[in-house]
Parts: sequence; C-alpha cells; structure tokens
Amino acid sequence: MLIDFILLFLFAGVPYYVFFEKTKSLGKEKIFLLSAFLVICGMIVSSMFPHEIAMPFIVVAFVASLFSLYKANKTNNLYKLSYYVLFFNAPMLIMFETKESILYGISLLVTLFGIYLMGTYYARSYGSANYKSVSGITLVTPYAGLILTIYFTSLALYPPFPNALLFLNGILSSEINGIWYLAVIVIFFGNFLIAMRVMAKTVFGKPNDNVHYIDVAPKERVLHLAIFALLLVLSVVGLQEVLS
Repeated sequence: MLIDFILLFLFAGVPYYVFFEKTKSLGKEKIFLLSAFLVICGMIVSSMFPHEIAMPFIVVAFVASLFSLYKANKTNNLYKLSYYVLFFNAPMLIMFETKESILYGISLLVTLFGIYLMGTYYARSYGSANYKSVSGITLVTPYAGLILTIYFTSLALYPPFPNALLFLNGILSSEINGIWYLAVIVIFFGNFLIAMRVMAKTVFGKPNDNVHYIDVAPKERVLHLAIFALLLVLSVVGLQEVLS
C-alpha cells in the first residue's frame, strides 16, 4: 500500500497540482525538470520494489490523467505541455510491468526533454515558450520545423519511433481488464491529438508576418541530433522487445 501511494505521488503530478500550481513557487521552465526527476525516482522505486498496483490507485491515476489531458489541451506553452503530457501518461507508468514501464518512461522523458528544449528556444527567440502566434515555422525556420516534427511524431505514437514500440510492448506484456482497455484508448488517442494539435498550430500553416523568425542555432542542432540518436537506440530496443 505504501508503494502504491509513493508511485501515485511521483507519477501522477500530485506535487504539481497540490502545491506548485497553487503557490507558483517554481517557474514553468523548472517544473518539468522537477517532474522528470520525480518520475525517474518513481521508476527507481518501482524497480526496487516490484509489485502489482491496487485498482483504486489506478483509477485515481486515470482521473488525474484526464485532468492533465484537459490542461494540455488548453495550454499554448511548450514548458507546460511537457509536464502535462508527462502527467497524462501516468497510468501507463503505473499499469505496465516494471521493465516495460521503465522503458516507456525513459522514451517518453527523452521525447519530452526535446520538447522542453524547444520551449527554451521559443522563449529565447520569441520572448516566451508560447507557440500559438509562431505559426508556419517549417516554411521559414526549417530546422526548428523538422525538430518539432520529429518530437511530436514520436509523442503521437507513430512507429517506428520508440514511444510507439515501447507502448505496444507494454500492452503485450500486461494483464488486460476493463480499466486497462479504457486507459490504453484514452492515452493512445490523447497523445496523438495533443501532438497533432501543436503541429497544426506552429509547425504548419501560414507564417505570421508580425513575427521575426529565428531558426535553431548550430550548437542546438547538435544537441537535438544527439537526442534523435538516443531515440533511434530506443527504437531498436523497442523493436527487440516487441519481437522477443
């Protein structure tokens, strides 16, 4: 029971919704880093004390996930989006078996860290991490457009990106029940719709004539290339897990 409480606390965004959102003691750019750290702690706890999560905790995590989906759909800020999506995927981190949960969690964190870095790029280039007014970037800042396309395609659970393969592997390795079916459907389509919504608003469309566009700097491209390489490695791992 104690482990259930700990994992729910670490995976489902409880510190954020209970404390940080109300007090605003941390900036948006720092909350993702703290949330990612807590999720990593949760994965360590899960690996050290493997056990089956009780159904009431799964239900609570799923309700919190739906709230995170609502928040992710409302925000236009890449910083906020990164940790809302992390909280949104919490049921999968709780319901998957330990190994599958850790692999999917790592892949998700890598993808969201890339989106977080793009939020930093937006904040520096356009004054904030809000993307709503910065439309059509693929036409005027092709590197930024390509980078965001790769991250959000991975987030949308498109194969052969690792999120999709490790999500599938988690499904194949888990016991099936009613709440499981519902959670899988909601998480799958939620990730897809969130990713497509952001891409439609900032990657595609007509460039805003009132915005001075600045593409991703060469040093940043190298960093994102390293993240893409890590995603490729995770894709290979995911394919091996699915086929094994």
